[in-house]
Amino acid sequence: MPEAPYLVYDVFTGTRFGGNQLAVFPDAVGLPEDQLQAIAREFNFSEVTFVFPPENPAHTARVRIFTPTSEVAFAGHPTIGTGVALADLGQGPDMVLELGVGPIACTVGPEGAAFTTPVALQIIAHPPVKMVADALGLPEAAIVTTTHPPVQATLGLAFVLVELDSRASLSRAAPVIDAIRKGAAAYPAGLDFGIFCYVRQGEKVDARMFAPLDNVPEDPATGSASATLGALLASLPAGPQRLSICQGDDMGRPSRIAVSVGPNGVTVRGQAVKVMAGTLFI
Repeated sequence: MPEAPYLVYDVFTGTRFGGNQLAVFPDAVGLPEDQLQAIAREFNFSEVTFVFPPENPAHTARVRIFTPTSEVAFAGHPTIGTGVALADLGQGPDMVLELGVGPIACTVGPEGAAFTTPVALQIIAHPPVKMVADALGLPEAAIVTTTHPPVQATLGLAFVLVELDSRASLSRAAPVIDAIRKGAAAYPAGLDFGIFCYVRQGEKVDARMFAPLDNVPEDPATGSASATLGALLASLPAGPQRLSICQGDDMGRPSRIAVSVGPNGVTVRGQAVKVMAGTLFI
């Protein structure tokens, strides 16, 4: 029976049992192509990564990322977690990971990992306030539109970015599946109307992300959405160039994500800690 070793990391945390879980297959060459999605579904984490030899020999590895329902071109905590896993196995500290959006530079050090994506911010749509409020189970008055209206945007994986009026509203948010289905039908991009909602005071952000149609009822840490929010806010007049994002607190898996925007793109930083290792039997 074929066997494949895997590692499990908690990402965007330095403490086990916090952050966002990630399974990493550091050598996925022998895995059947038609089983990768089933393997990701079996773990039922928000993402699983499969590491292959790079197409460009100057790069470190090619990384494929799967949610429980689909393969995605880019995601933040899988990039951070895979970078740390490869460093633990002797790679790095400076790497180039080939993702679906292209090569991404990743550096691993004592304080965790950082990657910079040069992908430009793309604004896809502006879903109506009522649609977004209904999807979050909140009144329309809880949606803040003065900084920006609800916006579906992407740096490689699309999210609806929504500012809320208070931390209390953020805690009360509860996805309404029928309303999210309507949003996904009207605005089909990236995750199925995945919503990244947040409150902000200066550079400090508290956030939650819901993508229940992709079998992610709530995500403890969403690096790709955090990067997209950083790019969006930095593009606004006098917008912050750095963000310190707290996510996962409402679900008991605290995560900390650092985002900065510079001339080379958006940089995401965070820690990751190995929690377990095992063997998959195929």
